[in-house]
Amino acid sequence: MIAGLGMPSAATAAPGTAVLATDDAPAAESESAVTVGVATRPAGEDGRPDGRSRFTFAADPGQTVTDRVLVGNTGTARQDFTVYATDAFNDDAGELSLLPTDATPTSVGSWIRFDDGSDRVTFGLEPQEVRLLTFTVAVPADATPGDHVGGVVASVLESGAQVTVDRRVATSVFARVAGDLQPQLSLTSYEASYQGDWWNPFSGHVQLHYTVSNPGNVALAANLTSGTRTWLGIPATGEQGGKVPVVLPGNSASYESTVDGVGQWLYLNPFTTLSPFVESPDASMQVVVTPITRDAVAFAVPWTVLILGVLAALAVLFSRWRRRRDEVRAREWMDFVAETAAADAAALAGTRADGS
Repeated sequence: MIAGLGMPSAATAAPGTAVLATDDAPAAESESAVTVGVATRPAGEDGRPDGRSRFTFAADPGQTVTDRVLVGNTGTARQDFTVYATDAFNDDAGELSLLPTDATPTSVGSWIRFDDGSDRVTFGLEPQEVRLLTFTVAVPADATPGDHVGGVVASVLESGAQVTVDRRVATSVFARVAGDLQPQLSLTSYEASYQGDWWNPFSGHVQLHYTVSNPGNVALAANLTSGTRTWLGIPATGEQGGKVPVVLPGNSASYESTVDGVGQWLYLNPFTTLSPFVESPDASMQVVVTPITRDAVAFAVPWTVLILGVLAALAVLFSRWRRRRDEVRAREWMDFVAETAAADAAALAGTRADGS
């Protein structure tokens, strides 16, 4: 992940090296403990940190831009630094990451050269020492329009008992080449599923799975709004907000989010609206991007209501069956009484006839 780590201001501001004026340096736990610390920060023409968190350029094809970076040793021992530039991409989690150290950059990372004309410089720094490096970004004449993103990396190799660890800290570089800008994000997949306790029809949530792709040529972040509708477009819950980190041109990233407080309305229509924007402190880099919306269909069976309905239906059926059975028995009893009365009357009539 690209991290623009903070670094205290330098006590002097001259090319070469300077001593950090700081009380925040990592302290050794004992005399033998060694802490590795690496820091980078953009610098102004005076060689001091100028408050920027990243390098942002807007240039024409064929143009060259000059800038400066401070590299500092915030550890407790002398360290050998290698500083170079490389390209960035979105990793599986959607975060901005850098190419591996041994990978060759093909975008903005290949455009950067340091004072001596090389693509990397190596030097040693004592604890709390800083070096100011000047570099140029030479935009190729055939560079494609849009945003090209990378980082200026400071690397320290830390040798362990069995492995060597490459400690890297980078300040990101956003270079926009003039031309036909095509800012665009798309939701290339969008799936929704309902989750909740079967016995509580009023408390559940919709789990959203979606992939955000950048088919354009401008690096874009996005605010997102998600919600759920049900029958006739009636809202099933309030809308909930969130944010998608910067997605670089040609990259994509998958995310998950949750819409809470969704009842079991059987039919659910979850939706998400992405409102892309350029995440930059430079207002001149902003562009207008049309929001996009995707929706899906999910089902939330109201089991409690269904069970109660089935029980009620069974109760009605049982009541009707019992009423019909009672009616049959009543008719049978009345028929029996009538037959008995008729038989008794016939017997009585026969007895009287014999007696006369």
